[in-house]
Amino acid sequence: MKTIPVTAAVIKNNGKILIAKRKSSLCGNPGWEFPGGKVEYGETCETCLAREIYEEFGVEIEVGDFIIESEYKTNNKIIRLMAFDAKILSGIVTPSEHEEIAFVTPEELLNYNLLPADVPIAREIVSRTAN
Repeated sequence: MKTIPVTAAVIKNNGKILIAKRKSSLCGNPGWEFPGGKVEYGETCETCLAREIYEEFGVEIEVGDFIIESEYKTNNKIIRLMAFDAKILSGIVTPSEHEEIAFVTPEELLNYNLLPADVPIAREIVSRTAN
C-alpha cells in the first residue's frame, strides 16, 4: 500500500483557527480540513506547507512546531497527515481551491464535518486547549 505524505497547517489568528471546505469537484470526499497539501519530491514538510498555503490562499506563513501525525487508509493508499502550527506573515486569506473558509475557536472544530484524517488533529487541538 502506497503512503502519501501530506501536510496540514493549523493557522491561528486572534485565538481562532483556519479551516477550509473542499470543493466537491476536487475530490470524492468534500468536507472541512486544515489546509495544506501533498509533499513533493525533495520538499520538507515546512516548505510544502508554505508553498501550498501561498498557492491556495495567497498568504505567506511561518511554519511553527509539529503538532501531531494522523494516518487514514483509503482504497489503495495511506494518507499520512502531518500537522504544524502556523501563523500568517502577510497577505489576506483568499481561497482559490476551497468553496468556503472559516476561522473557528478550538472548541468549535469538532462541530464541523472534518475529513477523516483531520479529526485526530482537531481532537489534539481541543485537548491541548482544555489543559
